[in-house]
Amino acid sequence: MNKAVLTLAASASSILMLSNVAMAVSHSKAPVADEVIAEQRQKLAETTKGAGFGPQSPRDISSIAGTNGRAFEAAPAYSEMNLCNIHFHEGAEHRGGQFTKYAGNGDGKGYGTGFEYSGELSEAELAPVAMKVGAGEHGGLVPGDTIEVHYVHSTAQVTPGPTLGSCLSESIMNPQLRVEAQVFVLVNDENAADFMELTEVGMVDGLHQALNIPDNTGTPVHYAGSTTGPSYNEKGSPLQVTWNVRPEVLKVNIQTVATWLEDNIFDEGYAHGVRNLIYNKDLLSEISQ
Repeated sequence: MNKAVLTLAASASSILMLSNVAMAVSHSKAPVADEVIAEQRQKLAETTKGAGFGPQSPRDISSIAGTNGRAFEAAPAYSEMNLCNIHFHEGAEHRGGQFTKYAGNGDGKGYGTGFEYSGELSEAELAPVAMKVGAGEHGGLVPGDTIEVHYVHSTAQVTPGPTLGSCLSESIMNPQLRVEAQVFVLVNDENAADFMELTEVGMVDGLHQALNIPDNTGTPVHYAGSTTGPSYNEKGSPLQVTWNVRPEVLKVNIQTVATWLEDNIFDEGYAHGVRNLIYNKDLLSEISQ
């Protein structure tokens, strides 16, 4: 190998190293103080008290306690509804099962927080990748990151598309909503699950369906809740959602996540932030065992 080739290889290696250092920096910004999160929780309690909000999400799926009595009928099985949206959050929004490690307070706006896979990963699985994955103003994704994918379903006559607005129609503005939630950990392993397959969409019995929602990650925890996201850290979500949250984590090839983010029918190009975990029992439904 001549000197020019060696220099080029060294330069490429340096660029990759700097790129991953930059990503690591974006993942390690100083988190906000506990007081900031406490103030958000207090504000949420104040703005929802006596206002009639139904049970909220996300929650600790290992805790069944909840005293919010605003009942609503559970949505049908997802196989009887239309898939309307798929998106994901960086950091699991829910806590429990194999995702119990708190990522920290983050920036106070939903990024750098949530819950992480609590298992172990090999050095090979954590090896840096050459491409940037879901890069945005809040940084990008790297091997070892945890994401929570939401397969959103609606009883309305809709087709899959961008945002939760795709779950509503002019004919039915208050459809029943269901989210099938699955937590993944990103790994540098071509033999891990393929995100393109996991998000494949097709028609089944006249309904839009996600064809490969995992069925091997434990018995889903079923509960009544709401929509999520950090915009609801200080106010209640008015939308009622039936949730199924799977307790086990699936390893997914990060390169297939990058491919999906580059082109998908949901116009998703990056991970969303997470809502603070709901601890206030007045805002939680009781989980039936």
